[in-house]
Order: sequence, then C-alpha cells, then structure tokens
Amino acid sequence: MLRFGVLGAAAITPRALIFPCVDEPNAMIRVIAARNRERASQVAAWAGIKHVVDDYQAVIDHPDCNVIYIPLPITAHHEWTIKALDAGKHVLCEKSIASNGDEAQAMADHARDKGLVLIEAFHYRYHPVFERAKALLEQGAIGDIEHIDAGFCIKGPPRETDIRMQYETGGGATMDLGCYPISWVRHLLDAEPENVTAEASEGPPDVDLALSTEMEFASGITAATRSNMGPDGEFEMAFTVRGTEGSLHVRNPLVPQNGHSIELTRGDKTTVETRDRRSTYGYQLDAFIRAVEQGDELPTDADDAVKQMRLIDRCYRAARMRIRGET
Repeated sequence: MLRFGVLGAAAITPRALIFPCVDEPNAMIRVIAARNRERASQVAAWAGIKHVVDDYQAVIDHPDCNVIYIPLPITAHHEWTIKALDAGKHVLCEKSIASNGDEAQAMADHARDKGLVLIEAFHYRYHPVFERAKALLEQGAIGDIEHIDAGFCIKGPPRETDIRMQYETGGGATMDLGCYPISWVRHLLDAEPENVTAEASEGPPDVDLALSTEMEFASGITAATRSNMGPDGEFEMAFTVRGTEGSLHVRNPLVPQNGHSIELTRGDKTTVETRDRRSTYGYQLDAFIRAVEQGDELPTDADDAVKQMRLIDRCYRAARMRIRGET
C-alpha cells in the first residue's frame, strides 16, 4: 500500500494525485503540509487527508507515509527529494525534476544508493495514446522516421508573480512547457540528439518566454521542438512524425483524457484512432505502484530524468541562456 505524504498545496495536486487515489485501492494520501497551514487544512478536509502537519520535514518524518509527492517550485525539488530519500521514502516528483542536470544526477544517485524509487511525473508517457503512437512508429507504419515536429504553447504571459516567470524558482517556458515536447521526441526515438541548436525570447532576466530547438540524431533523424508562454503564443499541444511512407499526427498527447486523436496518413489515406479517456495520472499512479511494490521498470525513472535535464541544459546553453540554478 502506498501511503502518500504531500509537500505543499499546489494546484496540480488534485489532478495529479488526489483524484487518481480515489480509484486506486493500493494508494492513499495520509499527510500534508503547506507554507500556509490553513490552506493545507482546507485541502485535507476536502480530500479526506487524515494528518495536517506544520512543515515539509514533518511530512517526510511522519510514520503514516512511505511515499512523498513533491509538486513544489522546481528549485525546491532537489533539496526535498534528497530529504525524502534519506528518510527511506520513495518519491514522485513533478517535472521538471530538478533545476539542471547536475542536480538530477545527484538525486538519481541518491535514490539508487538508498534502493528507492524516484520518478519524474511525465504522466503522458503512461497513457495508451502515447504507447499506441510509439508502437505505430516501431512497426514501421510510416516507414523510416525522418523528422519530428513537436510543440506545446499557450497564450501568455503569466503574471509577473508566477513562479514560471522567475529565474529563482526555475521559471521559463522550457522548464514548464517545452520539457514535454523535448520528452516526446526523446521517448519516441529512445535516443538523445548529437547536435542541438536553439533560439529563445527572453522576458524577465534569464527567463525564456519562448524557446525553439533543432536537433539532429545519429540515425539522421531531425527534430524541432518549441514552447511559448509569451503574448504571441498560440495554443498548441501536438507532435507530428514524418516518415518515408507517411506521417503520424497526435493531437493532445499530454492530457488525452481531455480529447485527442492519432492520425496516420499513408498516401492519400488518413485513418484516425482514439484510445480511452482515463486520466494519464491514473496510469502513472498504476505504474508507480508496480515499481514500488513489484520492482517494475519505469520509462520516466531517475536515470531518464537525468538525460532529460542534461538535454534541457544543452538547449539553454545553445540559446545562450543561463541554465537554471546557475549563480
């Protein structure tokens, strides 16, 4: 049985954990703390969480939880993940898992040393929509892959006080939005690019309002990713894969429970598929339980998180921007 302790009262928590736990007999939330205890008490009363404690360390130390969920600002992920692992607790950590690749490596090493599970919460990866898209490519449905185009953009910008607009809290379009298309590309190809170029549009100092990349892989495949949370952002949440014999377009691979499509085109024929509307977060919770209780491997485990963050670091450097966490 997974008994979660939650650090903070983040807006993502109901979707990412509370609702999935309702339908999962092998997981429950037992303890919560937030910077504002009243806010934590409100969430606990609404969600049926038994214990409200004074601070994050009290959650980690609480005997009624064996897993910690971390939806804190990105720059707090490293510190509290290490503390949770030191307390013998498995960790489900929101993306981006760390400020940079070095922090992610330290977290992965610590989890391995402690024999505990650390997962980066790229929930899309566990849904049948992404699994189907990946299977079609592996089956050669569009021939040999030539190029992937992937984007996640919104119209912004967020308020100046939003943590996504502050370098000190790990802000930036790439850390919040662009991490997804970067992850889509990596997982569709099961590879890391050899060459990366990038261009960014800066808002507040060192914070990217938009960032686009061009990647080249050893196989000859190329990829382009983009993220935008600036005033010129137009909503996009999709990827397209072009091959020698056709193309694959997936609309809304991130939260397919809100509606999606898998469009396969070969010649003048296009077929459209859908999968179920169960939450990506529910599938992620299932996988996390199996990893903790049965030792199953996770596609977004700590080692994958290191590769993901190393690539994000490369993108920032290519765009001549500071990587997060640099002083």
